[in-house]
Amino acid sequence: MKILISGGAGFIGSNLVRMALGDGHEVMNLDALTYAGNLNSLRDVEDHSAYRFARVDITDSEAVETAMQSFRPDAVMHLAAESHVDRSIDGPGQFIQTNVIGTFNLLQSARRHCETLTSEAAAKFRFLHVSTDEVYGSLGDEGLFSETTPYDPHSPYSASKASSDHLARAWQDTYGLPVLVTNCSNNYGPYQFPEKLIPVVILKCLRDEPIPVYGRGENIRDWLFVEDHCRALMMVVERSVPGQTYNIGGNNEITNIDLVRMLCNLMDELSPKDGHERLISFVQDRPGHDLRYAIDARKIQHELGWQPTENVTSGFRKTVQWYLENESWWQEILSGDYRLDRLGQT
Repeated sequence: MKILISGGAGFIGSNLVRMALGDGHEVMNLDALTYAGNLNSLRDVEDHSAYRFARVDITDSEAVETAMQSFRPDAVMHLAAESHVDRSIDGPGQFIQTNVIGTFNLLQSARRHCETLTSEAAAKFRFLHVSTDEVYGSLGDEGLFSETTPYDPHSPYSASKASSDHLARAWQDTYGLPVLVTNCSNNYGPYQFPEKLIPVVILKCLRDEPIPVYGRGENIRDWLFVEDHCRALMMVVERSVPGQTYNIGGNNEITNIDLVRMLCNLMDELSPKDGHERLISFVQDRPGHDLRYAIDARKIQHELGWQPTENVTSGFRKTVQWYLENESWWQEILSGDYRLDRLGQT
């Protein structure tokens, strides 16, 4: 297929671009290259004959239309988004622009493109909207998010993603655009921008700096290795029928404090220093911090045969090892404006 991937220079997007090319697809990567977009994450494929890059901000409807008409894709995989909860607390406006208006622009452009296709090509076209489990709100001690869980977003980020999910489904119902929606749990792995928990812990350990843990670290998340997620996304766009929603989870529930301690122990083992747990520092909790997320991924397992390959230890070991072996990648980021400082304290 010819696949247009928005946000292909980001964390999940760069891993997805690499996988799609490896599967034999032709890829156009649309990315605005904001602070978290990094073409260095795609150095190994930048000269690939089936790869194209276009610097496009999805809030620019004309630029989106130009890219869509020039590439004429068989599928759109929409990952471009502002995605950090703390940043959404400090500056919600950009989240509305990118996640809501940007999604609207892509949907409209894909709709116009689909209307120009032959009936056979239009029947095969897919628009995959990639979202988050945070749209469902917070769980108690028990239960899982399913595809029918009511939406209950609690942050500007999750509210903007919930809005874009509703837009995508509305374009399916109103205009017949062949839409798919996925909601995933927390991703981790290679090329993750160092503002999220796991790379922050690793880099704080390497720099011998305090590791901030919100509250008492009792919040629970389900962690999904990024390559497992990307394989699920490829299976959804290749095999499923329009109108479906799939939850994608890693079956890796763990409290934040237990995760941080695990990463510290891995750093003790894999890096020259030890005793990294002494760096843990409890800080004031994030406003509106959801207690627990957990995904019920049985639908995608039963219908498409997908399941995660990494467990609670193997994926984290691979991730720590990658950051230790790719210092040049994250050093280039830290040499700029970002300094691992905390955001989102209102």
